[in-house]
Amino acid sequence: MNMAALSLADETNAPEAAFALGRLAAICDISGALWLPDERTLLVADLHFEKGASRAARGFLIPPYDTRETLSRLAAAIARRDPARVIALGDSFHDRHGPARLADPALAMERAALSKLMRGRDWLWLTGNHDPDLPESLGGSVAGGAELAGVRLTHEPSLEAGFEIAGHLHPAAKVTGRGGRLRARCFARDANRCIMPAFGAFAGGLNLRDPAFAPYFPEGATAHVIGRTRVYALGWSRLTGD
Repeated sequence: MNMAALSLADETNAPEAAFALGRLAAICDISGALWLPDERTLLVADLHFEKGASRAARGFLIPPYDTRETLSRLAAAIARRDPARVIALGDSFHDRHGPARLADPALAMERAALSKLMRGRDWLWLTGNHDPDLPESLGGSVAGGAELAGVRLTHEPSLEAGFEIAGHLHPAAKVTGRGGRLRARCFARDANRCIMPAFGAFAGGLNLRDPAFAPYFPEGATAHVIGRTRVYALGWSRLTGD
């Protein structure tokens, strides 16, 4: 079932959702990336490269091709937006061994694809709980956090005052309408904070109505839900729990 079949009364009709945090203008890209046009910066969260390989090494029957799929999605977003800078908001690799696995000859195609995406643009890796240490050989720069136009960029959301964009929680929206039910990745935001969806192909999602989000959105949140052809802005009252 697609999003349009839900016939939700408060959905927007724009192909993408735009909002502002303080002085920072942002556009929710259909890929799950966040485009900052004034900064010519593309934000992505929770790429979780090499999750398939990490799980397979632990005995799970998962095909180890998620890195290739995630890079393909990222390439499409970069081609669409042509950013001067890309910032990955942590958990870019699923575990500490991910960067080393990417150097394996068997992943030459994936390594070449990432190098091509990084070429000619600034690239900043923020560290996350899955990848607290990233090697210099990866290319780009590494930091624990960053700031743009007065907005904090971080992996894990905080309760600090001010504007913030974070990842970590993998928000997903569950919506019920006349056409049935749908669950999809979403950007969760209020006037001060945006928590981005996980970008990785195998990353999964946590229902935005889960108590884990309550400290960050005590008054509820707008869910910018990623559909097949557009991003829909839905109010808190339209979201359902698991």
